[in-house]
Amino acid sequence: MSNENGIHVPDARCTSDPNLHRIVIVGGGAGGLELATQLGDKLGRKGQANITLVDRNRTHIWKPLLHQVAAGRLDMDDDELEYLAQARWHNFRYFNGSMDGLDRESKRIFIAPTLDEDGHEITPRRAVPYDTLVLAVGSTGNDFGTPGVAENAIALDSAEQAVKFNRKLINACLRANSQHGELRPGQLHVAIIGAGATGVELAAELHKTTREIASFGLDSLDFDKTVKLTLIEAGPRIVPQLPEPLSDGVADLLRGLGVDVLTGRKVTEITKEGVVFEDGEVIPSELKVWAAGVKGPAFLANLGLETNRINQIVVRDTLQSTTDDNIFALGDCAACARPEGGFVPPRAQAAHQQASLLIKSMRARLDGQPLPAYKYKDFGSLVSLGKYSAVGSLMGGIIGGNVKIQGLFAKVMYKSLYKMHLIALHGYFKMLLDTIGRFVLRRTEPHVKLH
Repeated sequence: MSNENGIHVPDARCTSDPNLHRIVIVGGGAGGLELATQLGDKLGRKGQANITLVDRNRTHIWKPLLHQVAAGRLDMDDDELEYLAQARWHNFRYFNGSMDGLDRESKRIFIAPTLDEDGHEITPRRAVPYDTLVLAVGSTGNDFGTPGVAENAIALDSAEQAVKFNRKLINACLRANSQHGELRPGQLHVAIIGAGATGVELAAELHKTTREIASFGLDSLDFDKTVKLTLIEAGPRIVPQLPEPLSDGVADLLRGLGVDVLTGRKVTEITKEGVVFEDGEVIPSELKVWAAGVKGPAFLANLGLETNRINQIVVRDTLQSTTDDNIFALGDCAACARPEGGFVPPRAQAAHQQASLLIKSMRARLDGQPLPAYKYKDFGSLVSLGKYSAVGSLMGGIIGGNVKIQGLFAKVMYKSLYKMHLIALHGYFKMLLDTIGRFVLRRTEPHVKLH
């Protein structure tokens, strides 16, 4: 068959029964991978539906861990999951590639060619037919049109970006340690723009990381004096999703560590040398991280579906797009209205809840039954400050108020979120073995990545 431009694009090879209902999930983030895994176990294993996952990456890592990868506190190779292996173990198919087109009339999506490091084609452009399409492509950083962000700052939208920042950080430390003469202004200055959970967690982790890197033979510099961390927020306070007393406590803790916390400061430009504020002030910084907001991937606005101003697909309470009943969206790329006003926030807990709902929805579609409606349940927010602490508010949307927690209990709760994700992907037993294995490995390895 031909694509929207009349060019023939072959359907992806499929060895499954073509007569079965075809559920195609685009995006292997937390929600998409959980959905593919559970549907594979419940429908694919029993031969009741064909389940296909499409993702441009070959491996998955839980996005809330990316700040740890960027800081060097987590080696991605130890925590990433291979899609091909997960597909084999859980009865779904996996296609590697980026979705770059949609033909709603013939019910097919198009996957761009994949290339190797030398630019040679690995897989050609392909079409994947569907009966039900679920878009779970997550979000990307929103630079709000700020000049210089793309060229001079790094977002933490992907594992590749997190690894890139970590390498830049290590190289900067090694370079400064071997350098003769004074350091350049901003040479070991990390500026983090955006003080939501990602920015705050990164700042706390980086404070510990830079000291540990220095302890491995980098003794030519006093890193306590030469490394500078600045956290910049345009709003009146950091981590606004937390109650104000906890937000203020986090700011005080970070300041106690020597992190400059700047609130009410709008960034108008990112240059190679530093960060420019609305009032013209410039902070020298050679390492910049942009964590100031999210939006849907740009290609979503070109699919012929209704989208909002930040490229999210507008969905009904069934998570079906307003344009096409056969197309669903979940997670950060979905704009789902809440009955009390506003939209479901782009959080991991929302993606998990929506994936759980769509498991029921796919069974209902196969049985010709009405689809269940989604209602967001706010279980609160948790923010990790690395080894120093953790804070959060629990059950905010359920009991009508916030239960404020911090310290050890909050850290345990924060870690349990990742364990719940692993349980959804692997089950309790494998999660337990995985936890024990990582605990043993951490006793024999440096606690910071050094290369």
